[in-house]
Amino acid sequence: MPRRRRESGDDDADAGSNKKRRTDVGEIETRLRSLITRVGEKSTSSLESNLEGLATVLDADMANYKGKIVNILLYCVTHMSEKLTVYTTLVGLINAKNYSVGGEFVELLIQSLKDSLKNCDFTDAKSIVRFLADLVNCHVIDIASFLRLVDTFLSVTLEEGIPQVRSDWYVYSVMSTLPVVGHVLYEKKPKELEQVMKNIGIYLIKRQKVYLPMLRVWSTDTPHPQEEYLDSFWNQLRNLQDSGWQEKLIMRPYLTFDSILSEALQHNIPSLIIPSHNEQSVYPVPRVIFRMFDYADCTEGCPLPGHHSIDKILLEDQLRGIIDAAFMEKKDCSEQLVKHPASKKVAIPHLIVEIVFSDLFRLPRPDQIEVFYASIFLELCKQLPGSMPIILAQATQLLYERLDTMHTTIIDRFVTWFAMHLCNFQFKWDWDEWTDCITLDQHHPKHRFVKEVLVKCMRLSYHQRVVKLVPAEFTPMLPNKPVPVLKYESDPSLPGCALYKQLLDVIKDRPHSEVVTLFMKEVANITTVDTNAEPMEENLARIDVFTHGLLSLGQKTFSHTFKAMARYVEVFKALAETPEAQIQILKSMTEVWHDHQQLMVILVDKFLKTQVVTCSVVANWLFNDMQTDLTRMYIWEIMHSTIDKMNRHVIKINDQLAMMKNKQDKRTSDDSDSDEEMTKAPTDEELEDYQEKLEAAESDQKNLYLVIFQRFIMMLSEHLAHSEESGVDHNTFWYKDVIQRLQEVFLTHHQHVNKFIDTLENLLFTSDIDFHILEVFQQYCALKS
Repeated sequence: MPRRRRESGDDDADAGSNKKRRTDVGEIETRLRSLITRVGEKSTSSLESNLEGLATVLDADMANYKGKIVNILLYCVTHMSEKLTVYTTLVGLINAKNYSVGGEFVELLIQSLKDSLKNCDFTDAKSIVRFLADLVNCHVIDIASFLRLVDTFLSVTLEEGIPQVRSDWYVYSVMSTLPVVGHVLYEKKPKELEQVMKNIGIYLIKRQKVYLPMLRVWSTDTPHPQEEYLDSFWNQLRNLQDSGWQEKLIMRPYLTFDSILSEALQHNIPSLIIPSHNEQSVYPVPRVIFRMFDYADCTEGCPLPGHHSIDKILLEDQLRGIIDAAFMEKKDCSEQLVKHPASKKVAIPHLIVEIVFSDLFRLPRPDQIEVFYASIFLELCKQLPGSMPIILAQATQLLYERLDTMHTTIIDRFVTWFAMHLCNFQFKWDWDEWTDCITLDQHHPKHRFVKEVLVKCMRLSYHQRVVKLVPAEFTPMLPNKPVPVLKYESDPSLPGCALYKQLLDVIKDRPHSEVVTLFMKEVANITTVDTNAEPMEENLARIDVFTHGLLSLGQKTFSHTFKAMARYVEVFKALAETPEAQIQILKSMTEVWHDHQQLMVILVDKFLKTQVVTCSVVANWLFNDMQTDLTRMYIWEIMHSTIDKMNRHVIKINDQLAMMKNKQDKRTSDDSDSDEEMTKAPTDEELEDYQEKLEAAESDQKNLYLVIFQRFIMMLSEHLAHSEESGVDHNTFWYKDVIQRLQEVFLTHHQHVNKFIDTLENLLFTSDIDFHILEVFQQYCALKS
C-alpha cells in the first residue's frame, strides 16, 4: 500500500507536539530543581516533613527523570555544602525506597570524586568526602567501606617525593569528616577511630612549618595565637574526642527517620585509586587561622565559641559554605548569614565579621575580588542596622590598634576595604580617635594606613571632599591636589621650551602620527633642546618634551589623555627604541602626574598594552627611579599589574599553542580527514613559529622575575650593610615593609615563580647573601616542598 504523503499540516502538528513535549519536560525539570535545591526554605512545615514529602515525590518521578534527579543532587553536594545533612537525609530516604537508585548515586559520587581529584578541584572533592561520611550516619554507606576510603586517603602521607601540601590536603579532608561521623565511629568502630587519630597525630608531628611567617596576618601572637590551620583543627578535634565525639551544632534531620533508614540496605564504596602527583598538580596553599575577637569583645548577647572548641570550626565552615554558595547574590547571602540557626546561641554577627575579614585577609589571595567583601558588609549593615555598623566600627578600631604588627599586604587590603566602606557611609568616621598617627614616622604602619586611606577616598570622590572629611590636624596627611606639573609652561628658561611650543603648534591640528614622528626626529634638531647634549641625551630630551606635550594636550580628563595616547602611540614607539628611552617616558610621565597616582597606574598599563614599554623596563623604573615612593600602595599596584600582564601573555600563547597542537593531532588521526579540518589545521612551520614565540615570552617572563628579585636583594642588602656599619637596628618600618613586599611577590605569583625556582636558587638566592633575605626564599621553598 503506498505511503501517504505528509501534508504541511501534519508537519505543523508534529512540530507543535514536539515543542509541547519539550516544554513539558523543561517545566518538570525546573520544578524538580526548585523542589530539591529549596527544600526546607521558607516553609511552614518542619524540615523533616518536607524531606519525607520530597522523597515520595522524587520516588514517583524516578522512573522517568532518574538521571536529572541524581545530577541535581550531585550539584547540591558540591554547591550547597551548608545543607549537607539535609541532602544526606534525602538520599537516605531515597535509598530506603529504591536501593538501586541509592547505589547509582553512590557510584556517581565516587566518579565525581575521582574526577575532582584528577582535576585538582579540591573544594568539590572535600564536599563529596564529607557527604560520603554523613551517608554513613544515614545508613546508606557501610561503615567499614568508609574506613577503607579513609585509609586510602591517609596512605598519601606515606608517599615519597611529594610536596607536603599534597599530603596536607588529604589529611585535612579526613579530619573534616570526623566531626560529622566521629560519634558513629566512636560507638561502632572505636579501635579503628583511635588508629585514624593516631595516624593523623603522627603525621602532624612530622610536618615542617618553615613557611608559617609568610602566611601570618600579624607577626605576633598577642593577643591571639596565629595557629597553622591543621594544628588548630587538630586541637579542636582532640577536644571533641575528649567529649566523646559529642557536638551540638550539626543539624541531623536523619535522626528522626532512624527507624526507616536503619532498615535499608547499605552500599560499599567502590575502590578508589588516588591520582599520582605530577608537576601540573596545584594544591591548596596552607593558611594561618585568623582571630580578631575574644570573649571580652562580646559584652552583650550571646558568647563566642572558644578558639579550640569544635563549635568554632563547624560554625565557620557553615558560614563559609553560605558565602561560597551565594556570593553572587549578596542580599540573599547576607540574609542567610544573619538567619543562621545558631544565632540565638552564639554571637553570629561577630563571627560573621571575623570570617569575612579572615577571607579578605587570606594569603596569598582572597577567594573573591576585594570589592565583594565591602559589598557583603554593606548588605549585612542593612540586615542588622542596629548592631552590624557598631561591630564593624569595633573591628576597624581593633585592626587599627594592631597595625604595628600587621603584614604589609594585609594593610593594603584593609586600606582598600575601609575606603570603600567609608564611601558607602558618606565618608563619616571619628578621625579624632586616630590623631596619634599624625606625628609618627612616615613609614609607620598607622601613618601609612591613614595616608593611603585618604588617597583611596580621593579616588572614590574628589580632592575637596577629602579635605573636608578630616579635622585640621590631619592636613599634613592629605594627598596633594591631582593637577599636572607642566615644567615647560611654568619655566620658559628650560632647555626644550622652544621645541615644546613648536610641538604644541604641530599637534593642535591633530595631524597623523607619521607627521609628528617626522617632526620629532628630523625637524626637532639638537639645538632646539640643548646645545651641549650628547646624541643619547638629545633623544631623551626629545622624549621628555613629547611626553610633556602629549600629556598636556590630554590633561582635562581621562578620556582626553587616552585619545591623545591612542592617536600618537606610534610616535612613542619610534622614539622609545631602547630601554633607556622607555624609562625616560615613564620618568617624564611621573613628573607630570606624580600627584595623580590613579592616572599613573592607568598610564603605565596603557604603555604596556600598546608595547611602548616592556615589563622589565617598568620593574627597573620602579626600583631605580621611584625608591622614595617604594612603600606607597600605587607602586605595588603598578608592579603586580605588570607581572600579571606578563603572566597572562605567557598563558595566552601557551593556550594557543596547545590548541594548534590539538588541531594538528586531529588532522593526523584516522577519524578526522575531512577537507575542512585539513584546511583549519596548522602547518608544522606555524607550530614551530608559535613554539618560538612561546619560548621568547617565557624568556621575557623569566627575565622579569630575575630583575625584580635581583633589585630586592640589592636594595635590602644595602640597607642591612648600612645598618650594621652604623650600629643601628636594621628592623625599621621601611625594612619590614620591603621584606614583606618580597614575600608578597613570591606568594601572589607563586604558580609562575615556581617554574624558575632552580634558576633563582642558583643565581640569586645563594648562600652568600644575608640570611634575612635568604630566609624569605627558604620559606617560599618550604611552602612548595
